[in-house]
Amino acid sequence: MTGRYYEEFEVGETIEHERRRTISESDNQRFCDMTMNQQPLHIDGEFAADTQFGERLVNGLYTMSLAVGISIPETTDGTIVANLSYDDVEHPSPVFHGDTIRVQSTVTDKRETSDGERGVVTMHVEVFNQDDDLVCEFDRTVLSLKREYATPEDAEE
Repeated sequence: MTGRYYEEFEVGETIEHERRRTISESDNQRFCDMTMNQQPLHIDGEFAADTQFGERLVNGLYTMSLAVGISIPETTDGTIVANLSYDDVEHPSPVFHGDTIRVQSTVTDKRETSDGERGVVTMHVEVFNQDDDLVCEFDRTVLSLKREYATPEDAEE
């Protein structure tokens, strides 16, 4: 377990996630297939060639999902009770096959639950490509364990 307990999050801190990922054509195609998203802009090269982008785009939901996955080790791995929401999702620039993304999370809010045994943490997640263009951003709110109330089973997960 490498995630943080509620009390380890500091409002205003930015967590630079070490992992990066180069997105392949296969990644994008599999995600579209699994989610039954047949948008031609993601899977049809001929169609995409005639758009303003000139080529296929990576599915924005894949980009967002990958960003969450990249962020988990340094934020919620083994310390989360639940994801509560994803809000204000934006895709200001496109992601293409072969782009390498990196992620950073900034803690924007935290509060204890009414019973004091857990806490709600909100992070603003930003996703950048290899040129440092912002390609996705969103707010992620989680219900986090507090260290003193975590069970030994929580620490093993």
